[in-house]
Amino acid sequence: MTHTSEPASDQNRDTKGNHRKSAAEKRDHGKDSAARGKGLHRRKFLGGMAGAGIAAVAAAGGAFSLLNDAAKNKASAADSTLVVPDLLEGTTSGGVTTFTLEAKTGTHEVISGVTSKTMGYNQDFLGPTLKWTNGDTVLLNITNDIGEDTTVHFHGAHVPAKMDGGPQVAFADGTTWSPTFTVKDPATTLWYHPHALGTTAKQAVHGLAGMIIVEDSSDASAALPSDYGVDDVPLIFQSLAVDTGGDIKYDAAGYRLSTTTFPLLLNGTNVDSTTLGFTATKTRTRFRALNASPSDIIVLQRSDGGTLTQISTDQGYLTEATEVTTIRLVAGARAEFVMDLTADATLQAVITTGWIRGGSGTYDVLAVTASGTDTPADLPTTLNTIDRYDTSDFTARTITLSQSGANMEIDGAIGTTMAAMAMISTTVGAKEIWTIQNATQLEHSFHLHDVPYQLIAVNGEDPTGVQLGWYDTYEVVGGGSIKIAMEFTDFADDTYMYMLHCHLLQHEDEGMMASLMVTGTSTTDSTDSTATASASASASASASASATDDSTATATPSASATDG
Repeated sequence: MTHTSEPASDQNRDTKGNHRKSAAEKRDHGKDSAARGKGLHRRKFLGGMAGAGIAAVAAAGGAFSLLNDAAKNKASAADSTLVVPDLLEGTTSGGVTTFTLEAKTGTHEVISGVTSKTMGYNQDFLGPTLKWTNGDTVLLNITNDIGEDTTVHFHGAHVPAKMDGGPQVAFADGTTWSPTFTVKDPATTLWYHPHALGTTAKQAVHGLAGMIIVEDSSDASAALPSDYGVDDVPLIFQSLAVDTGGDIKYDAAGYRLSTTTFPLLLNGTNVDSTTLGFTATKTRTRFRALNASPSDIIVLQRSDGGTLTQISTDQGYLTEATEVTTIRLVAGARAEFVMDLTADATLQAVITTGWIRGGSGTYDVLAVTASGTDTPADLPTTLNTIDRYDTSDFTARTITLSQSGANMEIDGAIGTTMAAMAMISTTVGAKEIWTIQNATQLEHSFHLHDVPYQLIAVNGEDPTGVQLGWYDTYEVVGGGSIKIAMEFTDFADDTYMYMLHCHLLQHEDEGMMASLMVTGTSTTDSTDSTATASASASASASASASATDDSTATATPSASATDG
Protein backbone atom coordinates (compact mmCIF):
# COMPACT_ATOMS: atom_id res chain seq x y z
CA MET A 1 0.00 0.00 0.00
CA THR A 2 1.28 3.48 -0.84
CA HIS A 3 0.30 6.45 1.26
CA THR A 4 1.61 10.00 1.04
CA SER A 5 1.37 11.62 4.44
CA GLU A 6 2.27 14.98 2.84
CA PRO A 7 -0.07 15.34 -0.16
CA ALA A 8 1.59 16.71 -3.28
CA SER A 9 -1.62 18.06 -4.76
CA ASP A 10 -3.69 21.02 -3.67
CA GLN A 11 -7.01 19.22 -3.78
CA ASN A 12 -6.64 17.31 -0.54
CA ARG A 13 -3.98 19.33 1.21
CA ASP A 14 -6.37 20.98 3.65
CA THR A 15 -8.11 17.75 4.56
CA LYS A 16 -4.90 16.22 5.84
CA GLY A 17 -4.19 18.96 8.34
CA ASN A 18 -0.99 19.95 6.57
CA HIS A 19 0.58 23.34 6.95
CA ARG A 20 2.97 24.75 4.37
CA LYS A 21 4.29 28.23 3.68
CA SER A 22 4.31 30.07 0.36
CA ALA A 23 7.69 30.43 -1.29
CA ALA A 24 7.02 34.14 -1.66
CA GLU A 25 6.99 34.46 2.12
CA LYS A 26 10.44 32.91 2.59
CA ARG A 27 13.84 34.50 2.31
CA ASP A 28 17.28 32.97 2.35
CA HIS A 29 19.02 32.94 5.70
CA GLY A 30 22.08 30.84 5.03
CA LYS A 31 24.14 29.17 2.35
CA ASP A 32 22.50 27.86 -0.79
CA SER A 33 23.61 24.36 -1.52
CA ALA A 34 24.12 25.05 -5.18
CA ALA A 35 27.54 26.36 -4.26
CA ARG A 36 28.25 23.07 -2.51
CA GLY A 37 26.99 20.86 -5.32
CA LYS A 38 24.74 18.88 -2.99
CA GLY A 39 21.31 19.80 -4.22
CA LEU A 40 18.77 21.71 -2.19
CA HIS A 41 20.25 22.49 1.21
CA ARG A 42 19.45 25.97 2.46
CA ARG A 43 18.34 27.82 5.58
CA LYS A 44 15.54 30.40 5.68
CA PHE A 45 13.17 32.01 8.11
CA LEU A 46 9.57 33.06 7.77
CA GLY A 47 6.98 34.50 10.04
CA GLY A 48 3.66 35.82 8.80
CA MET A 49 1.95 32.49 8.05
CA ALA A 50 2.85 30.71 11.30
CA GLY A 51 -0.24 28.76 12.27
CA ALA A 52 -2.13 29.67 9.11
CA GLY A 53 -5.43 27.89 8.81
CA ILE A 54 -6.87 25.41 6.37
CA ALA A 55 -7.58 27.88 3.55
CA ALA A 56 -4.09 29.36 3.71
CA VAL A 57 -2.56 25.87 3.73
CA ALA A 58 -4.38 25.02 0.51
CA ALA A 59 -3.34 28.30 -1.13
CA ALA A 60 0.31 27.64 -0.32
CA GLY A 61 0.23 24.07 -1.61
CA GLY A 62 2.01 24.63 -4.90
CA ALA A 63 5.15 25.85 -3.20
CA PHE A 64 5.80 22.50 -1.57
CA SER A 65 5.18 20.63 -4.82
CA LEU A 66 7.86 22.75 -6.48
CA LEU A 67 10.15 22.15 -3.53
CA ASN A 68 9.69 18.41 -3.88
CA ASP A 69 10.38 18.49 -7.62
CA ALA A 70 13.56 20.47 -7.12
CA ALA A 71 14.72 18.08 -4.43
CA LYS A 72 14.76 14.97 -6.62
CA ASN A 73 18.50 14.58 -7.00
CA LYS A 74 21.12 11.94 -6.45
CA ALA A 75 22.42 10.88 -3.07
CA SER A 76 24.70 13.43 -1.46
CA ALA A 77 28.23 12.77 -0.31
CA ALA A 78 28.72 12.93 3.45
CA ASP A 79 30.75 15.64 5.15
CA SER A 80 31.01 13.87 8.52
CA THR A 81 29.65 10.81 10.29
CA LEU A 82 26.31 10.60 12.09
CA VAL A 83 26.80 10.55 15.84
CA VAL A 84 24.64 7.82 17.41
CA PRO A 85 23.61 8.62 21.00
CA ASP A 86 25.08 6.31 23.62
CA LEU A 87 22.88 3.44 24.78
CA LEU A 88 22.59 3.67 28.57
CA GLU A 89 23.01 0.25 30.10
CA GLY A 90 20.78 -0.39 33.09
CA THR A 91 21.79 -2.63 35.97
CA THR A 92 19.39 -5.41 36.91
CA SER A 93 19.01 -6.71 40.45
CA GLY A 94 16.08 -8.37 42.16
CA GLY A 95 13.97 -8.12 39.01
CA VAL A 96 14.38 -4.34 38.72
CA THR A 97 16.49 -2.62 36.05
CA THR A 98 17.94 0.67 37.27
CA PHE A 99 18.98 3.59 35.08
CA THR A 100 20.93 6.57 36.43
CA LEU A 101 20.57 10.01 34.87
CA GLU A 102 21.99 13.38 35.84
CA ALA A 103 20.49 16.56 34.40
CA LYS A 104 23.49 18.87 34.14
CA THR A 105 24.78 22.01 32.45
CA GLY A 106 27.54 22.15 29.88
CA THR A 107 28.62 23.66 26.56
CA HIS A 108 28.05 22.53 22.99
CA GLU A 109 28.44 23.88 19.44
CA VAL A 110 24.85 24.39 18.33
CA ILE A 111 26.16 26.71 15.63
CA SER A 112 29.38 25.34 14.17
CA GLY A 113 32.38 27.09 15.65
CA VAL A 114 30.37 28.92 18.34
CA THR A 115 30.10 27.69 21.92
CA SER A 116 26.64 27.70 23.53
CA LYS A 117 25.68 27.15 27.15
CA THR A 118 23.61 23.97 27.16
CA MET A 119 22.06 21.23 29.29
CA GLY A 120 22.03 17.46 28.93
CA TYR A 121 21.51 14.16 30.67
CA ASN A 122 24.83 12.57 31.66
CA GLN A 123 26.56 14.82 29.11
CA ASP A 124 26.69 18.39 27.86
CA PHE A 125 23.84 18.17 25.33
CA LEU A 126 20.97 15.72 24.81
CA GLY A 127 20.99 12.41 26.64
CA PRO A 128 21.65 8.71 26.15
CA THR A 129 19.08 6.35 24.70
CA LEU A 130 17.21 4.21 27.21
CA LYS A 131 16.05 0.74 26.21
CA TRP A 132 13.13 -0.81 28.09
CA THR A 133 11.41 -4.15 27.60
CA ASN A 134 7.67 -4.65 27.88
CA GLY A 135 6.86 -6.34 31.19
CA ASP A 136 10.08 -5.33 32.95
CA THR A 137 10.18 -3.20 36.08
CA VAL A 138 12.44 -0.17 35.77
CA LEU A 139 13.77 2.31 38.33
CA LEU A 140 15.21 5.66 37.28
CA ASN A 141 17.43 7.62 39.65
CA ILE A 142 17.45 11.13 38.19
CA THR A 143 19.54 13.84 39.84
CA ASN A 144 18.94 17.51 39.16
CA ASP A 145 22.13 19.56 38.79
CA ILE A 146 20.94 22.36 36.47
CA GLY A 147 20.47 25.05 39.14
CA GLU A 148 16.66 25.23 38.98
CA ASP A 149 13.58 23.04 39.36
CA THR A 150 12.96 20.42 36.71
CA THR A 151 10.96 17.28 35.98
CA VAL A 152 11.49 14.38 33.60
CA HIS A 153 8.44 13.34 31.60
CA PHE A 154 8.40 9.98 29.82
CA HIS A 155 6.60 11.18 26.70
CA GLY A 156 4.19 8.56 25.40
CA ALA A 157 4.71 6.08 28.24
CA HIS A 158 1.68 4.49 29.92
CA VAL A 159 2.72 4.86 33.56
CA PRO A 160 1.05 5.88 36.85
CA ALA A 161 0.35 9.63 37.07
CA LYS A 162 2.80 9.99 39.96
CA MET A 163 5.56 8.57 37.69
CA ASP A 164 4.62 10.56 34.59
CA GLY A 165 6.96 13.45 35.33
CA GLY A 166 4.37 16.20 35.14
CA PRO A 167 4.52 19.56 36.93
CA GLN A 168 3.27 18.15 40.25
CA VAL A 169 6.48 16.18 40.75
CA ALA A 170 8.96 18.97 40.00
CA PHE A 171 12.13 18.49 42.05
CA ALA A 172 14.74 21.00 43.14
CA ASP A 173 18.36 21.45 42.19
CA GLY A 174 20.59 19.05 44.11
CA THR A 175 17.88 16.45 44.65
CA THR A 176 17.09 13.07 43.11
CA TRP A 177 13.75 11.78 41.83
CA SER A 178 13.36 8.01 41.64
CA PRO A 179 10.25 6.85 39.76
CA THR A 180 9.69 3.14 39.27
CA PHE A 181 7.07 1.27 37.26
CA THR A 182 6.38 -1.78 35.13
CA VAL A 183 6.76 -1.13 31.39
CA LYS A 184 3.32 -1.65 29.84
CA ASP A 185 3.98 -0.14 26.42
CA PRO A 186 4.34 -2.32 23.32
CA ALA A 187 7.34 -1.95 21.04
CA THR A 188 7.59 1.73 20.20
CA THR A 189 9.75 4.85 20.26
CA LEU A 190 9.21 7.24 23.18
CA TRP A 191 11.33 10.07 24.55
CA TYR A 192 12.08 11.92 27.77
CA HIS A 193 12.27 15.65 28.47
CA PRO A 194 11.44 18.26 31.17
CA HIS A 195 7.86 19.23 32.02
CA ALA A 196 7.95 21.82 34.83
CA LEU A 197 5.64 24.83 34.71
CA GLY A 198 6.93 27.74 32.65
CA THR A 199 10.39 26.27 31.97
CA THR A 200 9.77 23.36 29.60
CA ALA A 201 10.79 25.25 26.46
CA LYS A 202 13.88 26.75 28.07
CA GLN A 203 15.20 23.44 29.40
CA ALA A 204 14.32 21.32 26.38
CA VAL A 205 15.88 23.65 23.79
CA HIS A 206 19.06 23.79 25.82
CA GLY A 207 19.40 20.02 25.36
CA LEU A 208 17.39 18.13 27.96
CA ALA A 209 15.97 15.42 25.70
CA GLY A 210 16.66 11.78 24.92
CA MET A 211 15.11 8.78 23.20
CA ILE A 212 13.47 5.71 24.76
CA ILE A 213 13.22 2.43 22.84
CA VAL A 214 10.66 -0.08 24.06
CA GLU A 215 11.09 -3.67 22.93
CA ASP A 216 8.64 -6.55 23.11
CA SER A 217 8.46 -10.23 22.16
CA SER A 218 6.03 -9.87 19.25
CA ASP A 219 6.63 -11.60 15.92
CA ALA A 220 6.90 -8.20 14.25
CA SER A 221 9.70 -7.13 16.58
CA ALA A 222 11.56 -10.37 15.94
CA ALA A 223 11.38 -9.75 12.20
CA LEU A 224 12.57 -6.13 12.27
CA PRO A 225 16.12 -4.77 12.62
CA SER A 226 17.06 -4.25 16.28
CA ASP A 227 20.86 -3.96 16.54
CA TYR A 228 21.19 -0.48 18.06
CA GLY A 229 23.42 1.84 16.08
CA VAL A 230 23.98 -0.79 13.38
CA ASP A 231 20.63 -1.45 11.71
CA ASP A 232 18.40 0.30 14.28
CA VAL A 233 19.30 3.98 14.21
CA PRO A 234 17.90 6.93 16.24
CA LEU A 235 17.40 10.27 14.48
CA ILE A 236 16.72 13.16 16.87
CA PHE A 237 15.86 16.36 15.00
CA GLN A 238 15.93 19.80 16.64
CA SER A 239 15.09 23.01 14.82
CA LEU A 240 16.27 25.62 17.32
CA ALA A 241 16.71 29.38 17.66
CA VAL A 242 20.18 30.73 18.45
CA ASP A 243 21.72 34.18 18.20
CA THR A 244 25.06 34.77 16.51
CA GLY A 245 26.82 34.69 19.87
CA GLY A 246 25.53 31.19 20.59
CA ASP A 247 22.78 32.05 23.08
CA ILE A 248 19.89 29.60 22.63
CA LYS A 249 16.48 31.32 22.54
CA TYR A 250 13.21 29.88 23.79
CA ASP A 251 10.69 32.75 24.07
CA ALA A 252 9.07 35.25 21.71
CA ALA A 253 11.48 38.05 22.57
CA GLY A 254 14.44 35.87 21.65
CA TYR A 255 12.83 34.61 18.46
CA ARG A 256 12.17 38.17 17.27
CA LEU A 257 15.77 39.37 17.57
CA SER A 258 17.40 40.24 14.28
CA THR A 259 20.50 38.34 15.39
CA THR A 260 18.57 35.08 15.85
CA THR A 261 19.21 32.27 13.37
CA PHE A 262 17.43 28.93 13.18
CA PRO A 263 19.86 26.01 12.95
CA LEU A 264 18.81 22.40 12.38
CA LEU A 265 20.51 19.71 14.43
CA LEU A 266 20.52 15.94 13.92
CA ASN A 267 21.62 13.94 16.95
CA GLY A 268 23.18 17.13 18.28
CA THR A 269 25.17 17.99 15.12
CA ASN A 270 24.42 21.14 13.13
CA VAL A 271 23.39 20.16 9.58
CA ASP A 272 22.78 23.64 8.16
CA SER A 273 25.62 23.20 5.68
CA THR A 274 26.67 19.63 6.47
CA THR A 275 25.38 16.27 5.27
CA LEU A 276 26.06 13.55 7.80
CA GLY A 277 26.99 10.06 6.68
CA PHE A 278 25.92 6.61 7.82
CA THR A 279 27.22 3.34 6.41
CA ALA A 280 24.50 0.71 6.35
CA THR A 281 26.25 -2.61 6.89
CA LYS A 282 22.91 -4.41 6.66
CA THR A 283 20.68 -4.14 3.61
CA ARG A 284 17.59 -3.37 5.68
CA THR A 285 18.01 -0.51 8.17
CA ARG A 286 15.46 0.78 10.66
CA PHE A 287 15.33 4.49 11.53
CA ARG A 288 13.54 5.98 14.53
CA ALA A 289 12.75 9.64 13.91
CA LEU A 290 11.90 12.08 16.71
CA ASN A 291 10.99 15.74 16.25
CA ALA A 292 12.40 17.21 19.47
CA SER A 293 12.01 20.78 18.18
CA PRO A 294 10.14 23.23 20.41
CA SER A 295 7.74 24.24 17.63
CA ASP A 296 8.85 23.61 14.06
CA ILE A 297 7.41 20.92 11.77
CA ILE A 298 9.69 18.38 10.07
CA VAL A 299 8.87 16.40 6.94
CA LEU A 300 11.21 13.54 6.02
CA GLN A 301 11.68 12.37 2.45
CA ARG A 302 14.26 10.86 0.10
CA SER A 303 16.17 13.22 -2.19
CA ASP A 304 15.50 10.94 -5.18
CA GLY A 305 11.73 11.01 -4.65
CA GLY A 306 11.69 7.35 -3.60
CA THR A 307 9.58 5.85 -0.85
CA LEU A 308 10.16 5.12 2.80
CA THR A 309 8.58 2.07 4.42
CA GLN A 310 6.85 3.35 7.55
CA ILE A 311 6.29 0.73 10.23
CA SER A 312 5.26 2.76 13.27
CA THR A 313 3.62 5.95 14.49
CA ASP A 314 3.97 7.53 17.97
CA GLN A 315 2.48 4.60 19.81
CA GLY A 316 3.56 1.43 18.09
CA TYR A 317 3.45 -0.59 14.92
CA LEU A 318 1.04 0.03 12.08
CA THR A 319 -1.08 -2.88 10.98
CA GLU A 320 1.23 -3.32 7.99
CA ALA A 321 4.39 -1.81 6.57
CA THR A 322 3.26 1.17 4.48
CA GLU A 323 5.09 2.82 1.60
CA VAL A 324 5.08 6.61 1.99
CA THR A 325 6.80 9.41 0.10
CA THR A 326 6.98 11.69 3.15
CA ILE A 327 6.68 11.43 6.91
CA ARG A 328 5.33 14.53 8.64
CA LEU A 329 6.32 15.09 12.28
CA VAL A 330 4.91 17.94 14.35
CA ALA A 331 6.74 18.95 17.53
CA GLY A 332 6.94 15.95 19.87
CA ALA A 333 5.95 13.30 17.31
CA ARG A 334 7.82 10.14 16.33
CA ALA A 335 7.79 7.61 13.51
CA GLU A 336 9.77 4.53 12.52
CA PHE A 337 10.62 3.50 8.99
CA VAL A 338 12.88 1.02 7.25
CA MET A 339 14.88 1.31 4.05
CA ASP A 340 16.05 -1.67 1.99
CA LEU A 341 19.28 -0.25 0.66
CA THR A 342 20.59 -1.71 -2.56
CA ALA A 343 22.02 1.68 -3.56
CA ASP A 344 23.10 4.82 -1.73
CA ALA A 345 20.31 7.14 -0.64
CA THR A 346 19.98 10.57 0.96
CA LEU A 347 17.41 11.45 3.59
CA GLN A 348 16.12 15.01 3.51
CA ALA A 349 14.36 17.10 6.15
CA VAL A 350 11.94 19.83 5.09
CA ILE A 351 11.50 22.35 7.90
CA THR A 352 8.47 24.60 8.35
CA THR A 353 8.10 27.05 11.19
CA GLY A 354 5.29 26.29 13.60
CA TRP A 355 5.52 29.44 15.70
CA ILE A 356 6.06 33.19 15.26
CA ARG A 357 9.36 32.65 13.45
CA GLY A 358 11.47 29.60 12.93
CA GLY A 359 13.25 27.33 10.55
CA SER A 360 12.44 26.73 6.90
CA GLY A 361 14.04 24.99 3.97
CA THR A 362 15.12 21.60 2.70
CA TYR A 363 18.25 19.86 3.98
CA ASP A 364 20.22 16.85 2.81
CA VAL A 365 20.68 15.61 6.37
CA LEU A 366 21.86 12.01 6.03
CA ALA A 367 23.73 10.30 3.21
CA VAL A 368 23.31 6.56 3.65
CA THR A 369 25.94 4.37 2.03
CA ALA A 370 24.62 0.95 1.08
CA SER A 371 27.24 -1.69 1.91
CA GLY A 372 25.13 -4.63 3.05
CA THR A 373 25.48 -7.92 1.17
CA ASP A 374 22.71 -9.81 2.93
CA THR A 375 19.26 -10.48 1.50
CA PRO A 376 16.62 -9.73 4.15
CA ALA A 377 13.44 -11.76 4.34
CA ASP A 378 10.19 -10.16 3.30
CA LEU A 379 8.63 -7.98 5.95
CA PRO A 380 5.71 -9.61 7.76
CA THR A 381 2.39 -9.03 6.01
CA THR A 382 0.94 -8.04 9.39
CA LEU A 383 2.82 -6.02 12.00
CA ASN A 384 0.03 -5.31 14.46
CA THR A 385 -3.67 -5.75 15.07
CA ILE A 386 -5.44 -2.44 15.62
CA ASP A 387 -9.11 -2.75 16.42
CA ARG A 388 -10.78 0.49 15.39
CA TYR A 389 -13.03 1.93 18.07
CA ASP A 390 -16.78 1.89 17.69
CA THR A 391 -17.38 5.25 19.35
CA SER A 392 -21.19 5.17 19.30
CA ASP A 393 -21.37 4.81 23.09
CA PHE A 394 -18.23 6.78 23.99
CA THR A 395 -18.45 9.83 26.25
CA ALA A 396 -18.07 12.93 24.07
CA ARG A 397 -16.18 16.11 24.97
CA THR A 398 -15.17 19.20 23.06
CA ILE A 399 -11.85 20.76 24.04
CA THR A 400 -11.08 24.20 22.65
CA LEU A 401 -7.60 25.60 22.06
CA SER A 402 -7.84 29.38 22.20
CA GLN A 403 -5.91 32.56 22.84
CA SER A 404 -6.34 35.72 24.89
CA GLY A 405 -3.75 38.30 23.94
CA ALA A 406 -0.33 36.86 24.69
CA ASN A 407 -1.80 33.99 26.70
CA MET A 408 -2.68 30.54 25.34
CA GLU A 409 -5.75 28.74 26.70
CA ILE A 410 -7.48 25.40 26.91
CA ASP A 411 -11.21 25.69 27.49
CA GLY A 412 -10.85 29.33 28.48
CA ALA A 413 -8.26 28.67 31.19
CA ILE A 414 -4.65 29.86 31.11
CA GLY A 415 -2.80 26.87 32.50
CA THR A 416 0.33 28.48 33.91
CA THR A 417 -0.39 27.12 37.40
CA MET A 418 -1.98 23.86 38.48
CA ALA A 419 -4.76 25.78 40.22
CA ALA A 420 -5.57 27.85 37.13
CA MET A 421 -5.77 24.95 34.68
CA ALA A 422 -8.97 23.53 33.32
CA MET A 423 -9.32 20.00 34.70
CA ILE A 424 -10.90 17.05 32.97
CA SER A 425 -12.07 14.26 35.27
CA THR A 426 -12.59 10.70 34.11
CA THR A 427 -12.38 7.18 35.52
CA VAL A 428 -10.50 3.97 34.86
CA GLY A 429 -12.39 2.07 32.19
CA ALA A 430 -13.93 5.16 30.61
CA LYS A 431 -14.07 5.31 26.83
CA GLU A 432 -14.16 8.81 25.39
CA ILE A 433 -14.20 10.68 22.09
CA TRP A 434 -12.82 14.21 22.09
CA THR A 435 -13.12 16.94 19.49
CA ILE A 436 -10.02 19.13 19.71
CA GLN A 437 -11.10 22.43 18.18
CA ASN A 438 -8.49 25.04 17.23
CA ALA A 439 -10.20 28.41 17.68
CA THR A 440 -6.99 30.25 16.77
CA GLN A 441 -5.20 30.66 13.46
CA LEU A 442 -2.03 29.30 15.05
CA GLU A 443 -0.39 25.91 14.60
CA HIS A 444 -0.90 23.52 17.53
CA SER A 445 0.44 20.05 18.32
CA PHE A 446 -1.99 18.23 20.64
CA HIS A 447 -0.39 15.83 23.13
CA LEU A 448 -2.24 13.59 25.60
CA HIS A 449 -0.48 11.90 28.51
CA ASP A 450 -1.36 8.46 29.90
CA VAL A 451 -3.02 6.59 27.02
CA PRO A 452 -2.74 6.49 23.22
CA TYR A 453 -5.52 7.67 20.96
CA GLN A 454 -6.96 6.86 17.57
CA LEU A 455 -7.75 9.55 15.03
CA ILE A 456 -11.45 9.48 14.19
CA ALA A 457 -11.47 12.56 11.96
CA VAL A 458 -8.93 15.15 10.78
CA ASN A 459 -10.52 18.45 9.76
CA GLY A 460 -13.78 16.61 9.19
CA GLU A 461 -12.27 13.89 6.99
CA ASP A 462 -11.87 10.19 7.79
CA PRO A 463 -8.29 9.13 8.57
CA THR A 464 -6.46 7.02 6.00
CA GLY A 465 -3.13 5.22 5.68
CA VAL A 466 -0.74 5.83 8.55
CA GLN A 467 -3.36 8.02 10.25
CA LEU A 468 -5.02 4.73 11.27
CA GLY A 469 -2.17 4.03 13.70
CA TRP A 470 -1.90 4.92 17.39
CA TYR A 471 -0.88 8.46 18.40
CA ASP A 472 -0.18 10.61 21.42
CA THR A 473 0.74 13.81 19.51
CA TYR A 474 -1.00 15.18 16.42
CA GLU A 475 -1.26 18.41 14.47
CA VAL A 476 -4.24 20.77 14.73
CA VAL A 477 -3.95 23.50 12.11
CA GLY A 478 -5.32 27.01 12.54
CA GLY A 479 -9.10 26.89 12.41
CA GLY A 480 -9.02 23.10 12.13
CA SER A 481 -9.95 20.21 14.37
CA ILE A 482 -9.19 16.60 15.11
CA LYS A 483 -11.49 14.05 16.67
CA ILE A 484 -9.74 11.42 18.80
CA ALA A 485 -10.85 8.38 20.80
CA MET A 486 -9.19 6.67 23.73
CA GLU A 487 -9.78 4.28 26.64
CA PHE A 488 -8.43 5.02 30.12
CA THR A 489 -6.91 1.88 31.54
CA ASP A 490 -4.93 0.63 34.51
CA PHE A 491 -4.01 3.68 36.57
CA ALA A 492 -6.07 5.81 38.95
CA ASP A 493 -4.98 8.50 41.40
CA ASP A 494 -6.84 10.98 43.59
CA THR A 495 -3.87 13.36 43.88
CA TYR A 496 -1.61 13.19 40.85
CA MET A 497 -2.79 14.24 37.41
CA TYR A 498 -1.78 13.71 33.82
CA MET A 499 -1.53 16.61 31.35
CA LEU A 500 -3.02 17.45 27.97
CA HIS A 501 -1.47 20.35 26.11
CA CYS A 502 -0.05 21.87 22.96
CA HIS A 503 3.42 20.45 22.33
CA LEU A 504 4.64 23.67 20.81
CA LEU A 505 6.61 24.19 23.98
CA GLN A 506 6.19 27.96 23.97
CA HIS A 507 2.41 27.56 23.81
CA GLU A 508 2.56 25.08 26.68
CA ASP A 509 4.53 27.54 28.80
CA GLU A 510 2.13 30.32 27.80
CA GLY A 511 -0.82 28.42 29.25
CA MET A 512 -2.13 25.95 26.67
CA MET A 513 -2.16 23.07 29.14
CA ALA A 514 -4.91 21.37 31.15
CA SER A 515 -4.90 18.60 33.74
CA LEU A 516 -6.45 15.15 33.51
CA MET A 517 -7.54 13.39 36.68
CA VAL A 518 -8.20 9.66 36.32
CA THR A 519 -9.91 8.25 39.39
CA GLY A 520 -11.51 4.96 40.34
CA THR A 521 -9.72 1.72 41.08
CA SER A 522 -6.39 0.88 39.50
CA THR A 523 -6.54 -2.37 37.59
CA THR A 524 -2.84 -3.06 37.72
CA ASP A 525 -0.24 -3.25 40.46
CA SER A 526 1.61 0.03 40.08
CA THR A 527 4.79 0.42 42.10
CA ASP A 528 4.27 4.11 42.76
CA SER A 529 4.57 3.72 46.52
CA THR A 530 8.32 3.25 46.08
CA ALA A 531 8.92 6.47 44.17
CA THR A 532 11.07 8.83 46.20
CA ALA A 533 12.71 12.22 45.94
CA SER A 534 15.20 13.61 48.41
CA ALA A 535 13.38 16.91 48.09
CA SER A 536 10.46 18.13 46.01
CA ALA A 537 10.10 21.66 44.68
CA SER A 538 6.75 23.32 44.44
CA ALA A 539 5.20 22.66 41.05
CA SER A 540 4.05 26.24 40.92
CA ALA A 541 7.43 27.80 41.65
CA SER A 542 7.92 28.85 38.06
CA ALA A 543 4.27 29.57 37.30
CA SER A 544 4.88 33.29 37.18
CA ALA A 545 7.11 32.97 34.12
CA SER A 546 5.89 35.47 31.58
CA ALA A 547 4.38 34.24 28.33
CA THR A 548 4.48 36.22 25.12
CA ASP A 549 3.36 35.50 21.58
CA ASP A 550 3.33 38.13 18.87
CA SER A 551 0.34 36.60 17.10
CA THR A 552 -2.78 38.73 17.23
CA ALA A 553 -5.43 36.12 16.52
CA THR A 554 -8.00 35.92 19.29
CA ALA A 555 -10.91 33.66 20.05
CA THR A 556 -13.77 33.70 22.49
CA PRO A 557 -12.98 31.23 25.29
CA SER A 558 -15.25 28.25 25.49
CA ALA A 559 -16.69 26.71 28.59
CA SER A 560 -14.71 24.02 30.35
CA ALA A 561 -14.92 20.57 28.82
CA THR A 562 -17.88 18.65 30.07
CA ASP A 563 -19.27 15.23 29.49
CA GLY A 564 -21.34 15.10 26.34
